[in-house]
Amino acid sequence: MTGPPGGLRVLVVDDVGPALDELSQLLRDSADVSAVEAAGDALTALRLIQGAPLDAVFLDISMPGMDGLELASLLGRMTDPPVIVFVTAFEEHAVSAYGVGAVDYLLKPVAAERLAAALGRVRRVTGHDPGPGPAAAVDALAAVPVELAGRTRYVRRADVRYAEAQGDYVRLHTRTDNHLVRIPISRLEEHWRAAGYVRAHRSFLLAVHAVQELRSDVSGGLLAHTDAGDVPVSRRHARELRDLLLEAATRGDFESGPRRRSRS
Repeated sequence: MTGPPGGLRVLVVDDVGPALDELSQLLRDSADVSAVEAAGDALTALRLIQGAPLDAVFLDISMPGMDGLELASLLGRMTDPPVIVFVTAFEEHAVSAYGVGAVDYLLKPVAAERLAAALGRVRRVTGHDPGPGPAAAVDALAAVPVELAGRTRYVRRADVRYAEAQGDYVRLHTRTDNHLVRIPISRLEEHWRAAGYVRAHRSFLLAVHAVQELRSDVSGGLLAHTDAGDVPVSRRHARELRDLLLEAATRGDFESGPRRRSRS
């Protein structure tokens, strides 16, 4: 169970015995890991987490009783929770996984090189690595899986003009369509801000590069016009948005389209 001193202390949780054993062994073989615990269900995992400090939990999603997403949400309320890496056979859970704060999402069977990349992210988040921190998780949502009539399709982040909050969901608006996905808008903002998406309003996340012009509505409020529709801009966020639009125009970051101007 022990490995190199100073390595990561991890827990593997999976109700399928062979999968649990396989991933546990892969982690024991890693030079980044110093200790590996294993649990066959969420309640056993919870007792182990409460009993000793852990750096990360490699967590299956589909389990009887309390599933992995429920356990991760529970751990998120701890004062100093371990980092979560989901390990599952189902791609469609990715948005929900990042929505509860996971730093990575591995598909079974897990390849050694993919596991090494996940451990690298864990090391950065936990301070075991001096490199850049949680920003490594941003590109994990460069494409968002969307369920539609039993099929999974992927919406590219670059195609999303704005996201609209609807409770624990957001509606992603592209030029031709919109898609409802389960992730809080605050969590989506964390992942997408580095890619040029900013809060324009409490309920709207806006792609700066997609803004064609700023205009006033009938009541004197400010709207950001995109080819997917108009987005309200609150007074609180107006100054930041104007500054970002100026910076983007200076860099030439805008998409091709009509000349951008302010009519407010």
